[in-house]
Amino acid sequence: MLNHSEERYLVLENYIGGKFIPCRSHIDSFDPSTGEVYCKVPDSGKEEVEAAVAAAKEAFPGWSARSPEQRAQILNKLADLIEAHLEEFAQAESRDQGKTVTFARTVDIPRTAYNFRFFASSVLHHTTDCSQMDHMGCLNYTIRCPVGVAGLISPWNLPLYLLSWKIAPAIAAGNTVVAKPSEMTSVTAWMMCKLMQQAGVPPGVVNIIFGTGPQAGDALVGHPEVPLISFTGSTATAQRITERTAPYCKKLSLELGGKNPAIIFADADLDQCIETTVRSSFSNQGEICLCTSRIYVERSIYSKFLERFVAAAKKWKTGLPSDPSNNNGALISKEHLEKVRSFVALAKSEGGIIHCGEGVDQLDLPERNRNGYFMPPTVISGLSDNSRVIQEEIFGPVTCVSPFDTEDEAVSKGNGVRYGLAATVWSRDVGKVHRVAKRLQAGLVWTNCWLVRDLNLPFGGMKNSGVGREGGKDSYHFFTEVKSITIKH
Repeated sequence: MLNHSEERYLVLENYIGGKFIPCRSHIDSFDPSTGEVYCKVPDSGKEEVEAAVAAAKEAFPGWSARSPEQRAQILNKLADLIEAHLEEFAQAESRDQGKTVTFARTVDIPRTAYNFRFFASSVLHHTTDCSQMDHMGCLNYTIRCPVGVAGLISPWNLPLYLLSWKIAPAIAAGNTVVAKPSEMTSVTAWMMCKLMQQAGVPPGVVNIIFGTGPQAGDALVGHPEVPLISFTGSTATAQRITERTAPYCKKLSLELGGKNPAIIFADADLDQCIETTVRSSFSNQGEICLCTSRIYVERSIYSKFLERFVAAAKKWKTGLPSDPSNNNGALISKEHLEKVRSFVALAKSEGGIIHCGEGVDQLDLPERNRNGYFMPPTVISGLSDNSRVIQEEIFGPVTCVSPFDTEDEAVSKGNGVRYGLAATVWSRDVGKVHRVAKRLQAGLVWTNCWLVRDLNLPFGGMKNSGVGREGGKDSYHFFTEVKSITIKH
């Protein structure tokens, strides 16, 4: 599936109206494990977005007129094809993003296929409302209609996983789409385009434009004929999108950053808690919006927890993404690695203790990977609650541990940042987990587990972590317009 050009680079093309269209200029895309350019990504702008929107508009009447069953059949076929090419997708996702092949093979690509299957099924099971007004001789009911052309912008941490999380519900509901993946991780989206025709996706239903946020992204969110934008990424970019779309009153779904707390009470099952919290802190190099980056531990078990947690973090292996014994691969880019390292340096300058990881543990990397963007799991303690390291999203393999004394203090610390995406609570006390879960300002709260997801349920954050929710019914509501109809008889 991967067609390398005669040069030594993989050259991607935009996918517009069912055809691959070459682009005049390109952006370098790096292999994070070596630090070398390996791919050229289209540097699209207004012209390419115009063409994609025109193709999506043209395809909309025919696609929206199909029955949900007919659309579901095509989504299932696409899922079949992705599964048939799972290993190629996993290898490509690992090379492009830096994550381990194992993570791509067991998480990213299976979940991509499942996103299409899930929305193919869920779109068949929505019902609408009806109310009688017999005294008026009237019957009221609602219908839901697709919105039109959906603009979808996805991030670089879980590239195909999060792109498909948007494309699947959008097209299942009868919309057509123009999607822009991150310019740093575009390869698997381009590979998926090659399967569209075989899956039976009509030309123009899915269009994929590659390029940067300021160029391609800006042209897409500011396009007057794209009535709806779904974005996953940083809070700063979301603010720009909100400003840019304000004149058009567009529907927005914004899934943004997190600074997620784990609250660990003295009665927690420490074995399970430590194993899960290492995973929740460092999975995918800590580059998941749901990762734990603040750990609050009841004082009576604080020292014991910290000692055991640091020992477990040291066993979380970082290295070559292709090595199945490694838990983590490389971070996405040189700039991002420097940003994450700068937070560790800041923690140190503020008197924080670096227990393991950056500046403490050396990585043993093969010669050709010495310039890769690797960083070991890093555990920090001794920081004040108002430190930038505690307050700001780092999005890397860094977590901070602090003690607390009372339940009220734990909740206060948990809520003490501008984000509100996810939280985890660890306790055997049923009453306590219900109380604390209710009081935490987070869109998702896991108790005694992490990242257990039922896709039927709402996904999204509070405060600066976003606007709106996605999931079975929520995505369907977002990607449709509801209409109330009254019939007098």
